Amino acid sequence: MRFFKRQKKLPALLQEQSENNPLSGNLEEDLNRFKQLFEGAADFSYRELQIGSNYSAVVLYLNGLVDMERMELNVIQPLISRNEELLQHPKPALDQFKGVLNASQVVQVETFQTIVDQLLAGGTIVLINTFKKVLVISEQKWEQRSIDEPVSEAVVLGPREGFTENIRTNTSMIRRRLKTTKLKLEYLKLGNLSQTNVVITYLEGIADVSIVEEVRSRLNRIDIDAIEDSSYIVEFIEDEPFSVFPQVLQTERPDRLAGNLLEGRIGIIVDNSPFALIVPVTFFQMMNSPEDYYGRFIMTTFIRLIRYLFLLIALLFPSIYIAVTTFHQELLPTNLLFSVAASRDKVPFPAVIEALLMEITFEALREAGLRLPRPIGSTVSIVGALVIGQSAVEAGIVSAPLVIVVATTGIASFMFPSYPLTGAIRLLRFFMIFMAGTLGFYGILLGVFFILAHLVQLRSFGVPYLAPLAPFHFNNMKDIIIRVPWWKMNERPHETGKSNLKRMNYKPRKY
Repeated sequence: MRFFKRQKKLPALLQEQSENNPLSGNLEEDLNRFKQLFEGAADFSYRELQIGSNYSAVVLYLNGLVDMERMELNVIQPLISRNEELLQHPKPALDQFKGVLNASQVVQVETFQTIVDQLLAGGTIVLINTFKKVLVISEQKWEQRSIDEPVSEAVVLGPREGFTENIRTNTSMIRRRLKTTKLKLEYLKLGNLSQTNVVITYLEGIADVSIVEEVRSRLNRIDIDAIEDSSYIVEFIEDEPFSVFPQVLQTERPDRLAGNLLEGRIGIIVDNSPFALIVPVTFFQMMNSPEDYYGRFIMTTFIRLIRYLFLLIALLFPSIYIAVTTFHQELLPTNLLFSVAASRDKVPFPAVIEALLMEITFEALREAGLRLPRPIGSTVSIVGALVIGQSAVEAGIVSAPLVIVVATTGIASFMFPSYPLTGAIRLLRFFMIFMAGTLGFYGILLGVFFILAHLVQLRSFGVPYLAPLAPFHFNNMKDIIIRVPWWKMNERPHETGKSNLKRMNYKPRKY
């Protein structure tokens, strides 16, 4: 997949002011420059100060992004009250003005565009007459959500904290789990207007250098006005954006991201988004739940087998029902055949139309349950399914066996840990219904062949989507459909951790 990037264009006014020129040193002229740039911005504020009799200063900030109390205490009061220290020098340097401030993070900035970027990020700017540089103080404050339990990846065992919309909070949760200098955090900005902070995180010496470089390259090619969420990035960096299968794992669990970093994968954290991205990923990784690594391996293996069984049910159950009732009735036992025939006696539609009607209705109920307010959403979806299903059977619109098939399929689709993968299976279910309605079991086999052929050629940042099954690698099969004990998983996945395969040196005792 090629990514083409048009030439970046800033808004006209910003582009005029974005030259790497220092300020003029004339306080009034520089202040007017900022006033012109932020004309019409009601949150742009400034405060003029007099430092002794020789120096004037202006403090610039954006209301709502700055802690006013801290700015008053750490910036304004020291400049006013400690001016005698400054005036002891005939020509005090900017470092001496910096020294009287009580703030912990104070930097000197020279170029106009950098000053604007710092101001938009919540910085406090101090302009002092005759100086062509300014002081930038980090006194940001904005409302943010506290750390809560993840909604989309709830577990019975394991940590209960999830990412928030604050990138600093999210990176600190990763740093707390991986206390090593090998953990790298690379910052970049995406979005011509939003200037959204994005972090590429990986473990040096474990992650494949070529994959890290590819991630960096694909992100740098993104050219868009704004990045509002990490989901914006997904379609830009996927190998095959037209595939229904997700090639980027989205997670709101810091423990899951940390675990994947330890396997040699790369994380992408986006400001204002509670979902981090993990690349590269495989199909089997999408089928694994975070809780798989907190429970006993025997129970985890059993649950995974159930999960893969219900994957087949979610994909093929309606199409098998259509194929059997339409083309291959001889496959049913006699008693069951008579029961199904009796239930469909008054149904006016072919089995394929009947299945499509029920599946579309079920999808509508699912969507309604998600969009309605949470207290009543689940009630509407459950009660709606019961009432509509019972009424449709009594009215002779659909048969009772099909209601059971659709309900079982719906339950099966809720078992997948990855919501994007659930969407892919739901879409492919309609494809399989069409294939079964036209060619019966031959259509099902043909459809499965097409899906497998697509999966085999699919890649995620160059890593085969069906690895380690295709291509086959025996050592990596320890954590795919089954999960062996932790002390047996002594190597990282070969497709992502080949730079440093050894995970542990534990020698299990003899049993």
